[in-house]
Amino acid sequence: MTNETAPQSRLKAVHFGAGNIGRGFVGLLLHQAGYEIVFADVSDALIDLLKAADSYVVHEVGEGGQAHTVDNFRALNSSSELDAVVAEIATADVVTCAVGPNILKFIAPAIRQGIDARPADAPKLVVMACENAINATDNLAVFVRGDSPGDVDAKAMFANTAVDRIVPNQPAGMGLDVNVEPYFEWAVETPAFEGNPPVIPGASFVDSLAPYIERKLFTVNTGHAATAYFGYQAGIDKISDVLADAALKAKIYAVLTETKKLLVAKYGFADEVQEAYIQKILKRFANPELPDTVTRVGRSPMRKLSRHERFVGPAAELAEKGESSDALQSAMLGAMLFDVADDAEAVQVGKVLATQDAEQAATTFTGLDAGHPLFAGVVEQVKQAQATRSFDPAVTDAE
Repeated sequence: MTNETAPQSRLKAVHFGAGNIGRGFVGLLLHQAGYEIVFADVSDALIDLLKAADSYVVHEVGEGGQAHTVDNFRALNSSSELDAVVAEIATADVVTCAVGPNILKFIAPAIRQGIDARPADAPKLVVMACENAINATDNLAVFVRGDSPGDVDAKAMFANTAVDRIVPNQPAGMGLDVNVEPYFEWAVETPAFEGNPPVIPGASFVDSLAPYIERKLFTVNTGHAATAYFGYQAGIDKISDVLADAALKAKIYAVLTETKKLLVAKYGFADEVQEAYIQKILKRFANPELPDTVTRVGRSPMRKLSRHERFVGPAAELAEKGESSDALQSAMLGAMLFDVADDAEAVQVGKVLATQDAEQAATTFTGLDAGHPLFAGVVEQVKQAQATRSFDPAVTDAE
């Protein structure tokens, strides 16, 4: 085990979202950079565990993995201890979050109150959203700024990031410890920092994030979700087992070949460089030490089918260029057939399929209108899903 007690310093980071990604990825890198971390979360049980603990361990599982001890942290409930969270933000150097794109609007008021409470002569607060979404920090900034952006921008700076690390479902009995893959990437866009970026050695600072964000989203996230949906339809539980099936691996590779075509044309990545990136991604997914499941990776299909997400985003751009996207559309069909009963969005997808005609459902899922060159293809996938998926009679009878 590597005991990486960071040197004591005056650097402080407030991190929203103390779950596995928050502790096993962002929290670890902030700790290694020398920050005291204040975890903020709404889970009473999780916050109580963190308050009672002196440290936790991040276990990298797979080839070359190590174990890292994280300490020098505190924890607050961002609901019941809001005033304390605001006070911490008022004196913090960095605020990060890993809460999910749909939760950003709920943490924004606390961040705004903390910014308002900062002394006028304090260094600007660095705010970075570490989410699986394009320009998540920009979206968070909109919620934080509200109707008075000038007051916020005088005291804070917002930088978009791209994050990549597989953090699977955890075995029972892990407590605060987290299993992660050895590989990670945290890319941060530099222009917002006005020449003074934060010191985080584990992060990569780049002038323009767009190529890195889209390459990651349209390769890692697209490939991971496609693996989950193809595997679910094949009755396979583990992500690594999906990759062990040659026919399914070929389907996943076909999806990533289509996104490669787009990324190479759009950003000038060398074909062989993107191909090597794809092969590295497939090897990561096949890591047998990561007990990740298709139901975890495939969750929230409604969001994953939306206009600028991992399937429709690249497929729409390919269609606009007159290029085919048959493999991506096949993955969209897989998302529509993801009928996991305890996934609220999967249930919502089923309700849309059961109660709307194919054209209406295609627009509901993707935001595309009938004039878009991808629309007809999506409609066909919807029709296949409606003909294949079983529906709860209570849903259709209620409409």
